[in-house]
Amino acid sequence: APLDKIVGSVDRFRDFDRRFLPKRSNTANRWKNIDRAYHQDIVLPPIQLYKVGEIYFVKDGNHRVSVAREHGGGFIDAEGIEGHIRIPIDSTMSPRKLLHQVEYAEFLRKTDLDRTRPRHDIRPTALGRYDELMTHIESRRRRLSEQRNDEHVTMAEAAADWYDNVYLPIVLAVREQKLLREFPDRSEADVYLWVMANRLQMQMEGGARFSPELSTRVYREIEGEERKLKRIGLRAINAARELAGSLHHQNP
Repeated sequence: APLDKIVGSVDRFRDFDRRFLPKRSNTANRWKNIDRAYHQDIVLPPIQLYKVGEIYFVKDGNHRVSVAREHGGGFIDAEGIEGHIRIPIDSTMSPRKLLHQVEYAEFLRKTDLDRTRPRHDIRPTALGRYDELMTHIESRRRRLSEQRNDEHVTMAEAAADWYDNVYLPIVLAVREQKLLREFPDRSEADVYLWVMANRLQMQMEGGARFSPELSTRVYREIEGEERKLKRIGLRAINAARELAGSLHHQNP
């Protein structure tokens, strides 16, 4: 595979920069070991790449890519996994945007929601959140299998049922309460994930039956208070910096 077409990592995006240089000390130590093997002509196994269009993301072998690039290599031995192109993607996108699009493409490949529910708009703002959504869908698939006494329920069937009966009711409550007007940097999927992560705790504390409407109101209260505290903290930090600067000028 051509090294200049490898533009990111599927799982290790926090450990390497866009040029595939290590950003963390534990990553740097692993990098040195691979570099030593490179100089000793030790043959390493092929890396695994996830191919989307004409570009690649590393599934396994990030350090080997990094070392090969550092030594000016043009190609690297690789095994490719072909991705399904269901969304626009190209190498001019920022690394974060690329990773979001790749995660979304893989989510659609597994769920077929772009075909079964073409009007859906599931867009978490943080990386890695589609994996959480997949655990919810898998849980739904197991439940459907038990209810139907059918072990052959497909992931696409489960995803459509999850969307209609679990995800959409929460999203409709978000829209009805116009929640995102107060939180413009959040998405409907973000609120859904927060509600699901805190659902059990809300039930235990409130003693009430879980409902999307109640959950989104609680989200508004908690997120609103957290943001207020952050703003207060930021103002305090800025005030402290200004005071420190003033004292410095008074006492050079």
